Order: sequence, then structure tokens, then C-alpha cells
Amino acid sequence: MMKKVAFYTLGCKLNFSETSTISRLFEDRGYLKVDFNDSPDIFVINTCSVTENADKKCKKIVKEAKKISPNSFVTIVGCYAQLKPQQISEIKGVDAVLGASEKFRLLDILDDFTKKESPQVFAQDINKATTFNTSYAINDRTRTFLKVQDGCNYSCTFCTIPLARGESRSDTIANIVKTAQEIGSTDTKEVVLTGVNIGDFGLQNGERKERFLDLVKALDVVEGIERFRISSIEPNLLTDEVITFVSESNKFVPHFHIPLQSGSNKILKLMRRRYQRDLYVERIAQIKNLMPHCCVGVDVITGFPGETEEDFLETYQFLNELNISYLHVFTYSERDNTAAIHLEGVVPLAERQRRTTMLRTLSEKKRRAFYEENLGKTATVLFEEEIGDNGMMHGFTENYVKVRAKYDPILVNELTKVVLSAIIDGEPMLVDVTAVEEVLQH
Repeated sequence: MMKKVAFYTLGCKLNFSETSTISRLFEDRGYLKVDFNDSPDIFVINTCSVTENADKKCKKIVKEAKKISPNSFVTIVGCYAQLKPQQISEIKGVDAVLGASEKFRLLDILDDFTKKESPQVFAQDINKATTFNTSYAINDRTRTFLKVQDGCNYSCTFCTIPLARGESRSDTIANIVKTAQEIGSTDTKEVVLTGVNIGDFGLQNGERKERFLDLVKALDVVEGIERFRISSIEPNLLTDEVITFVSESNKFVPHFHIPLQSGSNKILKLMRRRYQRDLYVERIAQIKNLMPHCCVGVDVITGFPGETEEDFLETYQFLNELNISYLHVFTYSERDNTAAIHLEGVVPLAERQRRTTMLRTLSEKKRRAFYEENLGKTATVLFEEEIGDNGMMHGFTENYVKVRAKYDPILVNELTKVVLSAIIDGEPMLVDVTAVEEVLQH
């Protein structure tokens, strides 16, 4: 009988693209991919380690896996596996841990997944992680995440990603275009470009060979893909040329996610970010000047060491005045081997959480205001397959407004013209649809 394998992904879009690629490697070797609760013979858990909670989640997933299939072989890969391989190997139920250089070779390394007397650990020093592995998610959801870059050369004081993924490195434009063409031959309508620091695209063997601007230009003419979306991109790497090109593009949608982390120049310096507030303001102004309807998401961290109440209020006011659409708010958590844990001015956890709550409330206000700006406008929605409460389906407009409509199988994975008519009472994150393409034609 075919061995059954199940996958679980923690963390970012990049992790999802890599899990999907690893799953196809298993299927190519004759394994049967199944759901997590379908008594798999093998579990592969792809981990994140951005926050302390991600570490705890890994332990919980292992525990649940062993409940479902007590005799299963449990393999841990991903960022947490690279950072804490020995610690993970001590989790009850774990059979193997593979680091950044090993995770795409796990079928060869682990062979037939036979249990050993003790957990196996395969994790080289992160400096050995120099290979770029092409990855993309497909058949998992309506949108596909395409990895174009990996690793990071920045040294932000709060971040473990360079320790978990190594130095910045990229695929070639030619290879990415080829992969995008393969995706375009499927039913996929939207591709999200992802990586650790995608604005730094173009580094190959430590040398800059190509530019992110040239990548987006090359992808804009790929046939079969209706929409491209850029995932998180650093403000100092989001150039005016890229913004201008997106504003004129046929396929790149008006949506940017731009990490800020703090609205205080003092805290930005402590974080070793490569910009100050003024540059961020310039980027938002340029985007909104060329694309007034553009959706702009922002990452921000609360409770970083040294952040006083005055610093936080400066951040709050800065964000409140910015013409942005939503926030992703992270509560600072201490991470081993980062410079931030040695900084003075530790903020009590309760205070960090209070600040997080305040910014998440501000995010709801910002999102609601952005949705209200879109009321009455015509947009194109890519509807997804999932059926939610009350028989409703949802999708996203090109500028990332979440839309819901009564389930209609003919709309699944289709780009459909709609009129954004009403924000549903009690659910400000959802916009109802009262007119679809057929209505607009009359």
C-alpha cells in the first residue's frame, strides 16, 4: 500500500509555497498526500519562529499528530528547525528534524522513514544554506504563492530570519518566468510573489545580477496569469520606478504590504531599520498619488525594548494620520541570539499587549474607512471555493477588499465584475455583493 503523508504549515506565505513544493516531491515518489486527520503514516510540519507563540504551536501540532496516528513518523522542517534542532528533537513524538539546507532533500536523507532508536537531526550551519530552491504553492487555494527570493542580509535587532534562512539569494528571472508559465497553464488566476526580502531580488552567489523592477516587467507579459500581487516589500527597496510600473501595469494589482515596525525614529534606529519616518511618508504619498484606490498594509511591532509611552503614542499618531488600509500588529517577543534581547528598557508584557490591542483597534478603523471609500465602486473579484457561514463565498478585489456573496459554483475561481454595495452590519471586514457581471451588462 502507498504510504500516506500529511503536511502542516506554520507561518508565512513563503512557508506555504515551500510546503506545497515538498508535498509534490512526495507525490512524485509515490506517496499519497492526505489530510492531517486521515491517519497519515508520515507527518511533515513546516515551522515558523518569528514569535514565541510559533514555537509553542509546533509542540501542539506534534502532540495532535500523535493522537491521530500514534505510530506515525513525525518530521519537523522550517525556520524553528534550523534555529533549535536539538531542542525540537527532544519533543515527545518527533522522529526527525531537518534544517534549511536539508528540508528539500528529506526524501533522500530519511529514505523510507523508518523509525530509529532516537530522533535524527540534520541541520548544518546556516552559512551552508546557499542554494535557491524554486517553490510555489498550487492546487492548495485560488491564489498561488511563488517564491522568488530567500534569505536576508539585513540585521534588524529583533529578527531571527537571517539565522534561520541564511543570506539573501534569488532565482533567475528566466527561471521564474518559466515557472510562472507553468502555473499559467493551470487554472490558477493569481500569483503572489513571495520571499524573505523580495525587494532585494537579484543576488546570485553573492553578486547582484538582476533587479526586482526587471522581474515584475518580465512577469507582466506572462500569458495565462490574470493577476500578480507583490507580498511584503521593504520601504527602502520599494522604488519609485516599481510603484510607477505597478500603477501602469495590466496584471500587477494595486496592493502593497510595506513593513514599518515603528513610527518613532528613535525606535527605528534601535531596530536597525534602513529608513526613517520621512521615507515611509514619501512612499505612501507616491503610491496614493498614482493609485488613490491602492490598498496599503503595514507591519508594526509593539513593546520593543526602549519604547516608552511617548514613543508608542508617536507611532499611533503617525499611523493614524497615514493614508493606509490595515495593520498587521505583532507584540514584541524576545528571541535568542538577537541583539534586541540585550537592549535596556524592557516593556512589561501586559503593557505590550495593551499597545497591541490599541493598534489592532486602529487597524479595524483604517480597514473600515478603506472599505467605505470603495462603496459604490465597480471592482473585479477573484472568488474562492470555500463556503462559509450561511452559504456565503468570499473573494478579494484587485485592491484587496474582501467581498462575500451568496455561493454560486459558477463564480468559483473566476474573476467577476461586481459593485461593492454595502458593508454588512456587525461584520465590517466583509462587503456584500448585489451586482455581478451579468447585471452590469444590462
